[in-house]
Amino acid sequence: MVIKDERIDAGKAFDWGRTSEEYAKYRDIYPEEFYKRIVDRGLCIKGQKVLDLGTGTGVLPRNMYKYGAEWTGRDISPEQIEQAKRLAEESGMNIDFAASATEDLSFPDGTFDVITACQCYWYFDHEKVVPILARMLKPGGKLVYLYMAWKPFEDEIAGESEQIILKYSPKWTGAGEKKHELWIPDVYFERFDKEDHEEYDLDVHFTRQAWHGRMKASRGVGASLSPEEIARWEEEHMKMLEENAPEEFDIKHFGAITVLRKK
Repeated sequence: MVIKDERIDAGKAFDWGRTSEEYAKYRDIYPEEFYKRIVDRGLCIKGQKVLDLGTGTGVLPRNMYKYGAEWTGRDISPEQIEQAKRLAEESGMNIDFAASATEDLSFPDGTFDVITACQCYWYFDHEKVVPILARMLKPGGKLVYLYMAWKPFEDEIAGESEQIILKYSPKWTGAGEKKHELWIPDVYFERFDKEDHEEYDLDVHFTRQAWHGRMKASRGVGASLSPEEIARWEEEHMKMLEENAPEEFDIKHFGAITVLRKK
């Protein structure tokens, strides 16, 4: 599904379906600490029904399945959902995955204990989404926004990789991250209270090929560039890694979590 949003990359079109295979292979990268920060807050555990928004290839539900929650995943991209279904089936996981925009969800009132959204909430039409999410949550239910990003100003390899993406996608808004609290639009506070937030440092381990694949499976490369541009980017990026990176290395990241409680 092609998406154009003036808030994202100055309106440059992108389609996650174009990079779903790479996404499934290379973007399941959150370290266990990332999930532990969720579980330690009593979220996404046994006895809870959880809806994961923008689930992509089902990274969050699949990795947290072992904690016993009953998971549902929705994503706007049918290709991403197909990968999520395949990976869950291969692992014997019973997760309800289906393609849908968050703005179109219509689960009954009070269906879920927790709603999660990882790496995606900035795509939402917040004015439309907030009442939908509040309605689908049980009284006192939790809305959990999650994020992880590399730190280009503190990690040389990440910085070099980012510059090569910007050469091909100069208006890419995924660049230039520093550790920060997640921004929550004011409209949320009409129906939610901010219960908690945390931002913390993470080291994420990669091989050259895994980091190259993770960069390719991004909005600034695989989801938006032409095949010819991707081929040139691949050659340039891999050359940089061969010249500057060992075969295995850690990339400095930060993780962030914000928990909102339904009023």
